[in-house]
Order: sequence, then structure tokens, then C-alpha cells
Amino acid sequence: MTDTSTPVLVADEIVAGYVPGVDILNGCSMELYQREMVGIIGPNGAGKSTFLKSLFGLIPIRSGEVTLHGEPITGLKAHELVTKGVGFVPQTENVFQTMTVRENMEMGAFLKPKAIAERFAEIVDLFPRLGERASQTAGSLSGGERQMVAMGRALMMSPAVLLLDEPSAGLSPAFQDDVFLNCRKINQVGVSIVIVEQNAARCLQVCDRAFVLDHGTNAYSGTGRDLLNDPKVIELYLGTLAKSRNA
Repeated sequence: MTDTSTPVLVADEIVAGYVPGVDILNGCSMELYQREMVGIIGPNGAGKSTFLKSLFGLIPIRSGEVTLHGEPITGLKAHELVTKGVGFVPQTENVFQTMTVRENMEMGAFLKPKAIAERFAEIVDLFPRLGERASQTAGSLSGGERQMVAMGRALMMSPAVLLLDEPSAGLSPAFQDDVFLNCRKINQVGVSIVIVEQNAARCLQVCDRAFVLDHGTNAYSGTGRDLLNDPKVIELYLGTLAKSRNA
């Protein structure tokens, strides 16, 4: 059950961009509670991935604040955020393809080498297929399995928050379903998740709450179910596919 007493992660009026003087984000805000999964959807170019990267210290934040468990973390580098309990899975190049699954997982906890064996066992218990594929190179796996490796590696440092950037991108519908099921598994063991997704309808089906970004700012927010059935959200962001599913 989601704990809504105190947010784990808060982003307040974030303004950020890649090029000086050009803002991609124009005041984005979000709160994430314990054991919650929050989706970020919106049209191409809306700033979804930029928002996630700004949370993980990969893009400089020009104004606004990010807090984790009430502590300001704005401007911290990615490796500092990992030690504080934030994990990130990028959309592309998210596994070391020439390394084995086990070696990929070990890289995820290189900052805590003494914890590797215990964490690997715990994650294999969550995702048994990673144990079955432990000696295979990541590059030899299916797209869905590689995504599982990327998630597993991010979990090696026992994060409180996991940021996922387009985890279903480029996968077949069957593998997309596996990814969303894996997200829910991770969420159920106590990890709070922020997921950016182009597959908006599927994202809203599995997320507790969601935010719609458009032109770098919040356009709509609500529970996943409410947004999935909101006529304006359907018309502007979900299209005819959502209409047919909800009919």
C-alpha cells in the first residue's frame, strides 16, 4: 500500500535545459510517495526524459529544488545520488553488452563491493531469469531480458527511488508487458518508481498516479485510472487507441 504521509522525492518548479539560455523544463513539479509508482507521459519533445535526467543530476537545474526524504539534493552528481538511494535506468546503452549478466550486476554495486553477493542473490530471487542467464553476455539476450538486467543492476545499491526512462521503447508488445510486470514487482518490494513512457495508455494502466508534461510544464495530473479515462487527456495525448480500449 502506498504511504502518502510524507513524500520520498519532491521536485518543485524545476527549470532546466541542455543549452544555456534555452529552457526545456519550465516549472515542472512532482511528488513521489513511498511504495508508489508515478508515470510521466506527454507528446514527443515535451521534456519527459529531460525531467528524469534533471532529477538524476545529468542536466543542470537552473531554478527549483529537488528533495529526497526532505533533504535537498539539487545539483548533486549522479554517483552522489546513487549513494543516497536514487537509481536510474536510461533508455539506451543501459547494459554492458560484452560483459556477462553477473558482471553487469556487479558493476551496479561497485561502490559497495561487500554487498554484491547478498544483493545479487536478492535480485535473482526477484528475477529468476537473471540467475539462469548469469554467465551469458548481456549482448546475447533479448531486448526484454536486457531491460531486466538494466533494472537489476540499478537495484544492486538498494535504492529507495528508481527512475526509468522509456523502459518499453523498441520492444515487442509481449516484452513490453514483461517490462511493466517487472516494474510492478520492483514496486511491490518497496522501491518507489518514476517511469517516463511513450506507451502512455499502458503506463496509466499500471501507475498509481501520473503527470502529463507538455511544453516543459505540468498539463494534467491525477491517478492513472482517472487520466486514462479523462476525455481531454484521451483527445490530446492518448488518441484513438485509448478510446477503443475504454469503449
